[in-house]
Amino acid sequence: MTWTDDLPQAARDYLKGHRLDEVECVIADLSGIARGKAVPASKFAKQKQFFLPHSIFFQTIAGGWGEAAGENGFVEPDMILTPDMSTATAAPWTGDWTLQVIHDATTRDGEPIPMAPRNVLKRVVAAYEAAGLHPVVAPEMEFYLVARNTDPRHAIEPMLGRTGRPAAARQAYSLSAVDEYGPVIDDIYDFAEAQGFEIDGITQEGGAGQVEINLRHGDPVKLADEVFYFKRLIREAALKHDCFATFMAKPIENEPGSAMHVHHSILGKDGRNIFSDAAGNETDAFAHFIAGLQNHMPSAIALMAPYVNSYRRYVPDHAAPINLEWGRDNRTTGIRIPISDPDARRVENRLAGMDCNPYLGFAASLACGLLGLLEKKSPTDVCEGDAYDAAEAIPRGLYAALDAMDNAPKINALLGEEFSRVYSIVKRAEYDEFLQQISPWEREHLLLNV
Repeated sequence: MTWTDDLPQAARDYLKGHRLDEVECVIADLSGIARGKAVPASKFAKQKQFFLPHSIFFQTIAGGWGEAAGENGFVEPDMILTPDMSTATAAPWTGDWTLQVIHDATTRDGEPIPMAPRNVLKRVVAAYEAAGLHPVVAPEMEFYLVARNTDPRHAIEPMLGRTGRPAAARQAYSLSAVDEYGPVIDDIYDFAEAQGFEIDGITQEGGAGQVEINLRHGDPVKLADEVFYFKRLIREAALKHDCFATFMAKPIENEPGSAMHVHHSILGKDGRNIFSDAAGNETDAFAHFIAGLQNHMPSAIALMAPYVNSYRRYVPDHAAPINLEWGRDNRTTGIRIPISDPDARRVENRLAGMDCNPYLGFAASLACGLLGLLEKKSPTDVCEGDAYDAAEAIPRGLYAALDAMDNAPKINALLGEEFSRVYSIVKRAEYDEFLQQISPWEREHLLLNV
């Protein structure tokens, strides 16, 4: 036997009859970018861990640095990265036979690195388990397939479909629209199958070239791993067909934004959904969870909408919520209760953008729900009509969202004080980088008029 004999079945099937060439040792940074090292398979077989400086969690999306090193200064100590072999999966777009493996980050003393997003989510899940509960999530991933954009000064445009025409907007749920970029979808299916991921469905959304992929429900950490992997495989599938896949919250003007809707249900010690009683009725816990989202999501929105672009998505009547109303089968609300059987009763959070780090987006949403279960407060009255008529109830910009997070001790305690400190500093550094850029709007309207 060799170490490859203990790989997940999908990885073993992928390698069957082939010689493994390389292993990519990866970890998600604050933005959800895969950081790490690629090593020859022979070397990976001999190593139990490897090292990276923990400063990767201080880096902004633009490549700058937040001054978050702490009292010891920017000395860049190494963290120990240990492979979680249950995450080993194929990288089927590579030219050789390559596996990816997600790693866990600890100190030399074996303590979890508090800034590592996967550790943040594990911390929140552990808080549920301490209360005798197990959270279940099911994400919906929206993204755009767009024309190659090699000059950032140019607006993003829809990709060309097989007819030679640009993808059209307002074609929600159209199978013909999906067929326009069928070859990309085919490769997404093939890559997902090679990686052992189950897709619950693919649909055309309302934007030009906007697609939604739904995943099966399951354990939050496992599903966050899959979304992390999916973002990469979708980008690679698009590049094979001379287009880009983008997970920006709002990539194209006057088109809907891209969300990562997250469905939640909670299992008790007996394995039953605590949102339904034995007779199939809604429980107090169901109401408390909704109240937790309503009361605490304004303080956690910086994790679900992490960039200045994220807040362009929250536009009335544009397929994105602007408040924290809740409703039954009502897509204008921020918190939606889908139609379901009692055993599958769940709460859908429609606030998170697809640009968020899935580990942090899940962690933030689950933390809000857990606080609701602990506080046992009641939600507002159910919204029966158009929720866009209600008052806005979420921060409208990144800086306001970070201020709300900084002043939320309950959320920060669940996520980890050190993580919250570092996240706020790094995101403020990103905002300062953004302010150094002069936009076309400013040149058009301010150059000669002020």
